[in-house]
Amino acid sequence: MKAAVREAARTIQQMGTSIELKVAHTKPESVLDELETQLKGYDHRFSANDPRSELNQLNQLAGQKGLVLDPELYQLIEIGKHHSCAPHSQLNIAIGPLVQAWRIGFEDARIVSETQVKELLALTDPQQIQLAAGKVFLKKAGMRIDLGALAKGYIADKLRTHCQARGAAYGLINLGGNIVCFGAAPNHSDGHWRIGIRDPKGGRADTLGILPIKDQTVVTSGIYERVLTTAEGTYHHLIDPQSGFPIECGYLSITIVAATSLLGEIWTSRLFGKPIPVVLQEIQQQPEIEGIIVTKENEVIASKGIQARLLR
Repeated sequence: MKAAVREAARTIQQMGTSIELKVAHTKPESVLDELETQLKGYDHRFSANDPRSELNQLNQLAGQKGLVLDPELYQLIEIGKHHSCAPHSQLNIAIGPLVQAWRIGFEDARIVSETQVKELLALTDPQQIQLAAGKVFLKKAGMRIDLGALAKGYIADKLRTHCQARGAAYGLINLGGNIVCFGAAPNHSDGHWRIGIRDPKGGRADTLGILPIKDQTVVTSGIYERVLTTAEGTYHHLIDPQSGFPIECGYLSITIVAATSLLGEIWTSRLFGKPIPVVLQEIQQQPEIEGIIVTKENEVIASKGIQARLLR
């Protein structure tokens, strides 16, 4: 007798966030165990905050010598450099020195002076990342790669690929703002998953709209969770690669809908901080993505290709 497909779910704390995994399989618990093991491995490889990670081994050699990296880490740095060097991109994987100086989202977060910001900006040129035959060399001492803008998307896609290779019927992977769905949703006749567009001014369960998707990913970047509040003001964790200070803009979040989570990460990062008309124009020019912006007044603005699908 053929084994029945069952659904199982698991919530774990990893990568600085709450991760939700759901999978339908004849042995779903085994698949979830495998996903959890993979998450721990990726976290160790890609983390900019774990001093023992492979990425930090590379950062510690900045200005001294290059390091041959695991092929997946090398690939992600290569992708990150390409998009960091694109004209007018807000993504910069060389922004590590500034991220580590501000430390927003951690207990030791602090305000960085204009003088120090200026000094650190000199260490954030992505063109100074040298790539060759699996080896990466950071040309200036003090440089640091930070893959926080890309890693979750890359990992989410890898987890989905693993589930599908194992024959999972359907599943949902949520890496704290990076949601990947595959297969037909079990509770809806149209097979579409219902993904909430979060209300930035509410709790985690509060939404401003619902987006039905199937075999797609939804990636949201926002400035409403990881903040530092002092007498001088409130500062969020998204650093402007041009100014070195937290991004100033008229919105609280950007959500990108795409075929892969990595693509969603790339475009939320490349676009965040640009004026709303520019964001919408650039989304319109990229046929593989759609987007949703939530303004500081909680107005929801959707790109043309997704307006009719968004349920209010």
